[in-house]
Amino acid sequence: MKTSQLAVHERTLTPGPGTLPGERIDFGRPMLRVFGFRLDIRVLVTAGIVALLALACGFAGLMLGKFSLTPGEVFQGLFGLAEKNIVNTVAGEWRAPRVIAAIVLGAGLGVSGAVFQSLTRNPLGSPDIIGFSTGAYTGGIVTIIVFGTSFISTAAGAIVGGLLTAVVVYLLTWKGGVQGFRLIIVGIALTAMLNAFNTWLILRADLELAMAAATWGAGTLNGIGWSTIAPAAVATIVLGLACGLFARDLGTLELGDDTSKALGVRNEPVRAALIVVAVALVAVVTAAAGPIAFVALAAPQIGRRLAKAQGTSLLASAAVGALLLVAADLIAQHAFGDLQLPVGVITVSIGGIYLIWLLIQEARKA
Repeated sequence: MKTSQLAVHERTLTPGPGTLPGERIDFGRPMLRVFGFRLDIRVLVTAGIVALLALACGFAGLMLGKFSLTPGEVFQGLFGLAEKNIVNTVAGEWRAPRVIAAIVLGAGLGVSGAVFQSLTRNPLGSPDIIGFSTGAYTGGIVTIIVFGTSFISTAAGAIVGGLLTAVVVYLLTWKGGVQGFRLIIVGIALTAMLNAFNTWLILRADLELAMAAATWGAGTLNGIGWSTIAPAAVATIVLGLACGLFARDLGTLELGDDTSKALGVRNEPVRAALIVVAVALVAVVTAAAGPIAFVALAAPQIGRRLAKAQGTSLLASAAVGALLLVAADLIAQHAFGDLQLPVGVITVSIGGIYLIWLLIQEARKA
């Protein structure tokens, strides 16, 4: 076997001198070194194919609608070069922000879900199950009722709500460390409490604000524009890259606390930093489009199976998350005639089927 500077095969589990923790744990799979990071080639190929499918669905979303466009008109409209102003408006101002939102926010949900499933070492450990999405939703509702419906204030409230929920869950879970199963149980209980509180808030709010909060709470990309998606996309990409910086330590943590500590990882500081970044990530998505359920739950496991990865892959999870959300939004827009459903309704329907299948698989393993 030839070894180049780019692709290498290694089977060593024990780090050598000068090797960072977890760097050589790749179980003999072909790896690619980019800017000091080691990437699984199979994961890269899988993520690339899935990303192309997401882009194809997005392009279909740009073409389809009551005012259908040809591929040429789409390209012209995106750059404002179409002869008809209506084409520029439909493609560039109405549909493009929605497609970009679905791709970027879906990727953000996939990364967030991958982080929490790795930390809990449990396929049910996603932010919508643990309660962080619900906490972000609570913070957003409070902000909408108090300050109105601007994106900046809603995003700030969602981030604060998500982080406060994370702190409460972390403190209630702590017992000489954080155990994944205990984190999930505490998160489920807190989710139920927050859902009841959210219902009470909506019932007590003014009718106009209550309708805005309820519509946003369904998880929707309807009416999203550049003023919302531009800051949300920047924040999502930055936070996603921040999670990527911890990817090596995250993979090592999946081996167990004792093993990761022996390999030099500072378990609790790294775990706390990852929770903060991943909660902020899901809070930004929630602020932009509402609490979209089950994408963060399903994307990491689907990506893992497609790539046949040893652990949860952030890159594959991001690609699958983007594909799931853009495809679900395409279904929500065009599968029911003139009726456009919130994308959250579609993801919940698909996610419910996936959750049943996942529980059956876990029961068989047990």
